[in-house]
Amino acid sequence: MAHAELTQVTAAEVISPRPRSLAAWLEASLAMLVEIPAALLVTAEIVILFAGVVARYGLHRPLIWSDELASILFLWLAMLGAAVAFRRAEHMRMTAVVANARPVMRAYLDLVATCAALAFLLLIAWPAYEYAYEESFITTPALQISNVWRAAALPAGIGLMALFALLRLARAGNIRVVLSAVLSVGLLIGIFWLAQPWLRPLGNLNLIIFFVGVAGFCVFAGVPIAFGFGLATFGYLALTTHTPLMVLVGRMDEGMSHLILLSVPLFVFLGLLIEMTGMARAMVAFLASLLGHIRGGLHYVLVGAMYLVSGISGAKAADMAAVAPVLFPEMKARGARPGDLVALLAATGAQTETIPPSLVLITIGSVTGVSIAALFTGGLLPGVVLAVTLSVLVWWRYRGEDLRHVKRASGSEIVRAFGIALPAIALPFVIRYAVVEGIATATEVSTIGIVYAFIVGFLIYGLLIYRSFDWRRLVPMLIETACLSGAILLIIGTATGMAWGLTQSGFSRTLAAAMTGLPGGSASFIAVSIVAFTILGSVLEGIPAIVLFGPLLFPIARAVGVHEVHYAMIVILAMGIGLFAPPFGVGYYAACAIGRVDPAEGIKPIWGYLLALLVGLIIVAIFPWISIGFL
Repeated sequence: MAHAELTQVTAAEVISPRPRSLAAWLEASLAMLVEIPAALLVTAEIVILFAGVVARYGLHRPLIWSDELASILFLWLAMLGAAVAFRRAEHMRMTAVVANARPVMRAYLDLVATCAALAFLLLIAWPAYEYAYEESFITTPALQISNVWRAAALPAGIGLMALFALLRLARAGNIRVVLSAVLSVGLLIGIFWLAQPWLRPLGNLNLIIFFVGVAGFCVFAGVPIAFGFGLATFGYLALTTHTPLMVLVGRMDEGMSHLILLSVPLFVFLGLLIEMTGMARAMVAFLASLLGHIRGGLHYVLVGAMYLVSGISGAKAADMAAVAPVLFPEMKARGARPGDLVALLAATGAQTETIPPSLVLITIGSVTGVSIAALFTGGLLPGVVLAVTLSVLVWWRYRGEDLRHVKRASGSEIVRAFGIALPAIALPFVIRYAVVEGIATATEVSTIGIVYAFIVGFLIYGLLIYRSFDWRRLVPMLIETACLSGAILLIIGTATGMAWGLTQSGFSRTLAAAMTGLPGGSASFIAVSIVAFTILGSVLEGIPAIVLFGPLLFPIARAVGVHEVHYAMIVILAMGIGLFAPPFGVGYYAACAIGRVDPAEGIKPIWGYLLALLVGLIIVAIFPWISIGFL
């Protein structure tokens, strides 16, 4: 009888909140205490960085403490944003398998995902406290305060996420399913813990067990990506090495708090702002008047827009966040499938990895000694080649699109739309001009965009044209920015920890030695490099992989007769494909988070785009002139 009753319980009933329960009241109260400070932190970052630009460029009196204060607040923003995302269940997860399960099994797997995330948070809580305590002995150079003010964000954010996980379990509607989920996760952790004596002697076989087996199982079981990566890395370090687990927290800190990533939340907010003010509507209306009557027209616009804005922020997630909110609403209104949109967005992220000014290009130049100017020159044309291959696929997929309901714009309508959109269209050029002329750094430039969008959007679009400026939406937009940014940054943090674990295993030296002895000269070396860096890009991202393998492999490329700039383009594009390839590519989940699309929806369409990218990469590899013809 009990079994029959259990099978009739739906997934929604198992995990739905009980509105008047104490747990629901506590969760709502705690959410307010987290969301408001997170919104204030986004505002503070905008003010601090813009003040730094004005003081340095306008007043010629730089604020020496601005970057340091921004870095301190940024880690708090990332962790509080991650907590907001956890409370709202907006951490990215793969639901392709879970969504096809029966209701009771789906409810069980949802609670298993919560329990797995809670397990990681509890396991990492003490090392995070230890890390913060150790940082208390360090004094910051500019502000002359203890670094614990910054590092305390890690245990605080972890504690808040753990509280939200416990409250979610307390609000679940069926105690039996909760207990079964808790016992399942506890049993798996216990098995691994007891197997520790057998795991240590296995050596690098543990890399497959944890970074492929455990991480892959977590991803497909619906565990949020960040926590799946975290559990795999924690298990590897705790059970197979003697590394202090505090080091893992340090690597997560390093991955999440790189100052260039501060442009991610700021560009996310910029995207929301231009959408709210009506600037996005004006740009889309103009672009639609030009290409809207062409089959797949706005998809071509997306490819071109990513090429134009790429490299402005130095972070691919920020580039996508600047483009997607402008184009996605109109593309969806025209019938485009969300999964196809996010798949193309991810593909364009990989396509534009070589476009200067790119942080990956700068990193390659700094660690290998290759001329950064040569890399900047060589990076432009490979991106065009990949844009062409993507556009060919867009043409093929949308060659039968029904455009009978779309009216071709007249010349006067195009001119009028251009006049309305001109202040909005000027925004990317204002941003790029500010970077090129040295007015602002890649991190600070997003604040110039925000101030420009706020003034122009308020005065021109908000008051005169659309009258769409709504002050009441600003606070929800700030909270949404923190939430989305926290979800993205936590994935980057745990992926950085995974990259560090791979480094310590000696995997990089083994790979370099294997590639040195390849038969077949430069052709086989390039082919193996494409395969290797595609795989590495999916787990290491661009910069960590370059730092690890660049100094080892670029001398080999020179020895077998491959031009350094040509090899750099091949490596970057291969890593870009891996970075945006599911199921492990972090960039893919960032694109899904920015596009607010379930990762499962983009799985099928993205493979076609990845194939188009691979064709473009092969063309770049076969014809070195594409990379070095203009040097």
